[in-house]
Amino acid sequence: MRAEILAVGSELLTPLRSDTNSLHLTERLRAVGVEVAMRVTVGDDVALLEAAFRGALERADVVISTGGLGPTEDDLTREAAAAALGRELLRDPGILERLEARFARYGRVMTPNNAKQADLIAGGRELENPRGTAPGQLVETEGRMLVLLPGPPREMEPLFEGEVLPRIRERAGGTLLHTRVMRIASMGESAVDDALAPIYRRYVAVSTTILSQPGQVELHLTARGGSRDEAEAAIEPLAEELRRRLPGSFYSEDGRELPEVVAELLVARGETLALAESCTGGLLAERLTALPGASRFLEQGWVTYSNRSKTELLGVPPELIESRGAVSEEVAREMARGARRRSGASRAIAITGIAGPDGGTEAKPVGLVYVALAGDGSETVQERRFLGGRRPVRFQSTQTALEMLRRQVLGLES
Repeated sequence: MRAEILAVGSELLTPLRSDTNSLHLTERLRAVGVEVAMRVTVGDDVALLEAAFRGALERADVVISTGGLGPTEDDLTREAAAAALGRELLRDPGILERLEARFARYGRVMTPNNAKQADLIAGGRELENPRGTAPGQLVETEGRMLVLLPGPPREMEPLFEGEVLPRIRERAGGTLLHTRVMRIASMGESAVDDALAPIYRRYVAVSTTILSQPGQVELHLTARGGSRDEAEAAIEPLAEELRRRLPGSFYSEDGRELPEVVAELLVARGETLALAESCTGGLLAERLTALPGASRFLEQGWVTYSNRSKTELLGVPPELIESRGAVSEEVAREMARGARRRSGASRAIAITGIAGPDGGTEAKPVGLVYVALAGDGSETVQERRFLGGRRPVRFQSTQTALEMLRRQVLGLES
């Protein structure tokens, strides 16, 4: 089964309001084996809404809208859905009576515009909404299911869970969709796809999606099954082939992010870590100390932003900074050495670079970063050139540092 979701409301097309309903519905539909093929946000325009409903009903087995069921002039979902189906709207006396009683309980007189909330699409059924005045509606049409739900999440979610999801689950036949997320750090999306696409294209029973984020790439492997274990059994042969193609590159398959993976490795081996940060300004320390129990591995950290602090706190020779520049392989290496020596930690990371938006030159452009590791009898420095503004440059620098450390601890090639 395939579903489409229509989020209704012009406010959702502005920066002031986000559509969280569609995320919730997608998660719950996938849990009962229904794939969400499309999510569309539509403003309060009856013609656009009618076209959106008509198109969705041509493509999907289940169409769910949220919002636009209230009493005001711009609440047009009922009207648009009825027009798309070619059906009338009929005012339901029972709903109207309950609306009037609800207002009376709170000592208020119901204004005439509220009466439109009692309009049902011909042939449809009411989904009673105990938390608000706007009821939902469910319409069966040519083997498809159309569901209209109120917009406020506190009304929409219990109505969907109690009245709609059980019907969809029964129709879906008891299957589910399960996704395993495999994460790779410090490798580009195109390089990952070039290496892995010839493999995952052969697995027709598993859907593979590649998503790029700053500093990492995610592979979402999705399979259908009668249970999570059955879906996992379909995914595992593909996952094993992907691991063999890029050995050691997948840092997580169980939801953990890179700082957590690195922290667990250090704790398991009884190792400690020191940090020396320049352009990242303590961001790496913040990401690690956000983890409970960081004191078990994190020994000490410095933010050595100025040249003087690099010399006074880490022992970087001033003549080296003068000759090679603060953003250089040599200075990054000395920063890591100094952090390890002065902290007594078993390993140390140093980061120095140009985060921008200014400060770059032709020889050393914005985005140039050096990351150094010292420890375990070895030293490593990587030069990286990151794109984007100040924030993504700083974040990707920390991601590179963590991945370098993970690979060093595990004895993998850098």
